Amino acid sequence: MNEIIKAQERIKEVVEMQLERLKKMKENAQPVDYKSKEKIIIGTVGGDGIGPTITAEAVKILEKLLKSDIEKGRIEIRNIDDLTIENRLKVGKAIPDEILEKLLACDVILKGPTTTPEKTDATQNIESANVAMRKALDLFANVRPVKVPELGIDWTFFRENTEGAYAVGNMGIDVNDDLAIDFTITTTTGSERIIRKAFEYARANGKTRVSAVTKANVIKATDGKFLEVCKRISAEYPEINYDSWYMDIITAKLIDDKRRRDFQVFVLPNLYGDILTDEAAEIQGGVGTAGSANVGTKYAMFEAIHGSAPRMVTEGRAQYADPSSIIKAGAMLLNHIGYIEESDKLEKALEISNSSESKVKMTGRDGAVASEKAEYIMSLL
Repeated sequence: MNEIIKAQERIKEVVEMQLERLKKMKENAQPVDYKSKEKIIIGTVGGDGIGPTITAEAVKILEKLLKSDIEKGRIEIRNIDDLTIENRLKVGKAIPDEILEKLLACDVILKGPTTTPEKTDATQNIESANVAMRKALDLFANVRPVKVPELGIDWTFFRENTEGAYAVGNMGIDVNDDLAIDFTITTTTGSERIIRKAFEYARANGKTRVSAVTKANVIKATDGKFLEVCKRISAEYPEINYDSWYMDIITAKLIDDKRRRDFQVFVLPNLYGDILTDEAAEIQGGVGTAGSANVGTKYAMFEAIHGSAPRMVTEGRAQYADPSSIIKAGAMLLNHIGYIEESDKLEKALEISNSSESKVKMTGRDGAVASEKAEYIMSLL
């Protein structure tokens, strides 16, 4: 009986937390107009493992492209170098309070990968820093483009970022030694804003197809709600073809050469988005080639989509890590704050650097190092 009472208390805590989050989410917040801002503060976070190595190279490129406005004082780049696994474990928090204050003082953030520890007594069940940052800054839209022209692939994924299986991933219940329960969260409001963002992107960019991905045939309450909202909102965009897929079959269709080139825009809950975008990035050339935007109404964070690769550090190979993913994230950041020309230049240079014609080849083990890749990209700007 005590087991049930404890489980009920945790469920009550989760529901109360989500109702409070929903209340805040419904408050009207106007998106930032970067053109009207006198000063834009870009925070840079190296993170863990190979993060500091690759992020430093992306920062060099941003400094080159933004040199004029940095000198004028319109752009400030602030280094936040203490969001490390060591500092997080020391205080037992996904993001220590003083670091969160630094992040909140920025307009946009360029972030290297951070290590998420598995649950042990030593790690105190610390939440992912990524998840914590997305929730703290309400970065509800995770946008990941994947483009492989020679294969006819041009996909953009809109992954809901603050709900789903990751929303309370550290609040599951160990009912007893035999039974563990986790939660997945879906709200109508949270679903509406990510789905509408996907359709608005499609409309603004001449896309003709939006595909929803769920497992609503099995996960009926939460995935079912997400799919219901998709169907309702899709009716507001009659010029866009809407269809829906289950998560298991869509993973197969992305590697089906006859079908995959037909897809354009995807919208999907958190966990499915995490899985599917890694698969898509692998088709593009690996997770090291893909960047990611995490966008809210007030803040935005841009990051590499891969992990911190601690093995590369312990093996002394950190310098061989490909910085393409974080540089791609930098290009997305530039576009977001209104530096469209600079973003386009960087995108084109990065595309050349990752092509068969590139003069710099990276393997992760020998050959070119991250700084050489960055210098080559800068020579193409």
